[in-house]
Amino acid sequence: MSLDTVDKLVVFLAKRDGIDKLVKTFQYVAKLACWHVEATRPEAADRFKKWEVASGLSRKAFRTGRSLTGFNALRRNPGATPMIRFLAVLANSGEMVYFFFDHFLWLSRIGSIDAKLAKKMSFISAFGESFGYTFFIIIDCIFIKQRLKSLKKLQHSTDESKEEIGAKISEIRGDIVMRLMGISANVADLLIALAEIHPNPFCNHTITLGISGLVSAWAGWYRNWPS
Repeated sequence: MSLDTVDKLVVFLAKRDGIDKLVKTFQYVAKLACWHVEATRPEAADRFKKWEVASGLSRKAFRTGRSLTGFNALRRNPGATPMIRFLAVLANSGEMVYFFFDHFLWLSRIGSIDAKLAKKMSFISAFGESFGYTFFIIIDCIFIKQRLKSLKKLQHSTDESKEEIGAKISEIRGDIVMRLMGISANVADLLIALAEIHPNPFCNHTITLGISGLVSAWAGWYRNWPS
């Protein structure tokens, strides 16, 4: 299948995923460092806070146009079954809302539009993120269950050579690991989004946010690192 303009644009934008995960690591390392030294070294804490804020704003700039990714996923590969297609619509719709309003959140925080809009944009973006990622987690769980069944059948299969079975088992295990990394990242991002939607002592604690951000970033490193 040849790539059209939207496909090419999505591929172009996806090339920034690596730098996004690197800057996300900076952002949440800085958050944890700020929390660690704020009581004893306020000047250092202020520097770490500035690093965290700058990293967060930079990531929002990097994600410009990412709302097209969900649209293109639904357009090109909506799913093999009605259930997966339904879940994919919910998941990608939530992600599109997340990225679309995240653009306006970035503009409000850098002062290009009314700063008073930031809180509202942040809430809508976080709601879309939590909604979409919930269904991405469900989709990955469904696929992992299917892969485990296929793995069990292959391990007892006598219809193919050991080399062919071994190659298929390796491929299935690799897919399971990737989906587990996806679930880890999405659960971590879900906790961060919940801290914005429904503030509570657990989700809003610096350690919870910091560790969640690093889990999401490092799972993204694993998934996007060239094989």
